[in-house]
Amino acid sequence: MQNRLKPVYFKNFNYQPPSGLTRANLKCKRARNPPENIMSEKIAELLKDLPKAPKKGDVVESKVISSERGKVFVDLSPFGVGIIYGREYLSARDILKNVNPGDTISAKVIEEENEDGYIELSLREARQALIWKEAEEAMANKTPLELTVKDANKGGLIIEWQGVVGFLPASQLSSEHYPRVESGDKEQIYHELKQLVGKKLSVVIIASDPKEQKLIFSEKGVGAPEKSDIVLQYNVGDVLEGEVTGATDFGVFVKIAENLEGLVHISEMDWALVEDPKSRFKVGEKVKVKVIEVKDGKISLSIKALTEDPWKEAAKKYKKGDQVQAVIIKYNRHGALASIEEGVAGLVHVSDFGSAEKLRETLMLGRSYPFEITVFEPETHKMTLTYKGEKAE
Repeated sequence: MQNRLKPVYFKNFNYQPPSGLTRANLKCKRARNPPENIMSEKIAELLKDLPKAPKKGDVVESKVISSERGKVFVDLSPFGVGIIYGREYLSARDILKNVNPGDTISAKVIEEENEDGYIELSLREARQALIWKEAEEAMANKTPLELTVKDANKGGLIIEWQGVVGFLPASQLSSEHYPRVESGDKEQIYHELKQLVGKKLSVVIIASDPKEQKLIFSEKGVGAPEKSDIVLQYNVGDVLEGEVTGATDFGVFVKIAENLEGLVHISEMDWALVEDPKSRFKVGEKVKVKVIEVKDGKISLSIKALTEDPWKEAAKKYKKGDQVQAVIIKYNRHGALASIEEGVAGLVHVSDFGSAEKLRETLMLGRSYPFEITVFEPETHKMTLTYKGEKAE
């Protein structure tokens, strides 16, 4: 009988696996990383390094192969040949007529493969994509841009940047250019904004939306601290020297610091009646002002607060019931204002005459007439007068 070999079991074989590796986890490791998985990982690594095929919407850089009439071919190896033609060629013909074989151009993929097997490209859309990318960067970096105002409407200014039309809302204008219309009348605001057409402004992009083709600009705080931060440096009662930067029907604007103006309202210009602020001050004139209010990022100023209140002297000289001579200085809807001294005026009510026409026939501007003081409150600058002369028939 033939001897058969028996299997040998090495029960006492003293094999020691490397440190930290037991037979059990060695078995698991082999199961987790079989040879085919290792090969797949290597292939994945190689594929990761390969260039990706251009997709619709991608912006690609490529070299011009040739330029024919109405067509430009570019090298997009290893994926094929790109073509710019038809409407896309016409929209960029001013640029494309100057390109030569070997030149590198940027274009946007608009069709991954047309019926002729070409990858269709657009130079115009690539330019637009790059512009919007620049807009995003400029917005993120708060890059100042010197741009010319193209037009205006009742809401703000029209500004063009890189061929893209954008909008600068009136609320985003600096204090220097903000439309100074106290009544808020839209027609007046529009008139003020039109004055800025053709001027260059330093602005930043504050909103960019390529899908909506929308750019929003702001002139506020360009290259300077926020206005609200500057305003907080001032207190009521401060006396400052400033420069007149503008005059309106309702007062004058005075520059008291870089990028900061305050308003001297017409009622704060003089104790006497001021009819036309524009005739009182010229742009560039130096004036002393007093801070009378700091509120909501705005500063209010007064010129008359730096002079003696004439009502204080008047309080020593006049009282209710006195007979006085007063000069008619202004008509209003309640009647007429009559001044007994410079800066001290009271109301002559229309009810004393029956109608505004009768009052104006009797009391002429610039003339002096006899009156009796019927109300006299110098602390609140209030006075009323009753006419004591002959009334017009």
